[in-house]
Amino acid sequence: MSHLAPTGKWDARYIGPVPHDATYYAKCMLGGVLACGITHAGITPLDVAKCNMQVDPAKYKGLSSGLATLIREEGQTGIWKGLGPTFVGYSLQGMFKFGLYEVFKDQYMNLAGEELTNKYKPAIWLAGSASAEVFADIALCPLEMTKVKIQTSPSGTFPTSFGAALAEMSRTKVETRYPFGSLVPLWSRQIPYTMAKFLFYEKIVQLFYTHVFTEPKETYAKTTQLGVTFASGYLAGVVCAVVSHPADTVVSLMGKPANKGKSIGTIASETGIVTLATKGLGARVLMIGTLTGFQWWIYDSFKAAMGLGTTGGK
Repeated sequence: MSHLAPTGKWDARYIGPVPHDATYYAKCMLGGVLACGITHAGITPLDVAKCNMQVDPAKYKGLSSGLATLIREEGQTGIWKGLGPTFVGYSLQGMFKFGLYEVFKDQYMNLAGEELTNKYKPAIWLAGSASAEVFADIALCPLEMTKVKIQTSPSGTFPTSFGAALAEMSRTKVETRYPFGSLVPLWSRQIPYTMAKFLFYEKIVQLFYTHVFTEPKETYAKTTQLGVTFASGYLAGVVCAVVSHPADTVVSLMGKPANKGKSIGTIASETGIVTLATKGLGARVLMIGTLTGFQWWIYDSFKAAMGLGTTGGK
């Protein structure tokens, strides 16, 4: 397909197999809803264990033992706490994360022009993903705060049903800083995470199609392309987990009753950088690696089914 707009000028929106118009961006947003909502909801038990390991490491020492403790004390429902706000919150986040990434990436490429775009592709990926995540986290924040409160509150001290939990968060908003009290640490966690997620994904895909699958991408079967998508997403996810883990720990600790009213800086200094960077990291690497691999796979599967082509290439 020509890279030229109908006006005859080079236009990033015409680089792919189909033009990037409003319908394209809307389909990408829907793909993002499916990619993030389904995957985050599916790993709720890992998330519950990870959050409790961060908040009460003395009691929840590891992933397996943490899950066993939760099941023993609260039954099977204990490991699925926060499923509702997780699904809704991350569906909204995925809609903006993936959909707006496509929008911002095209906009920044057109601002830079063809020559600078080809020269500084990684900078375009970083700027596009960071811009998209700013809006994605505003949508996610109220639901993430509710999720963490449900998952880390001792059994019986906070509602676990979605509607009742939202109502309680709103009622106690002076104490909980609901709905946007965790936005800054969420940005601190999610923006570096998303920048790493998109940069390393795009770069690893590029390496695959440059050094392993050297023919034009469209000549390979969709199953091969989606295999490249999953492998690239998984590897990118491992990097993401390490980059964003300290801020993730702070977000979890803010939901702990003992930290009520404390500033982010106070919580971080009391906990220590080593603990912030390492506590629950193994669980998070497993969780985020798998999560990111499947997110990209679901997103690209949806795009391929819609005739939009898979993400990335040479």
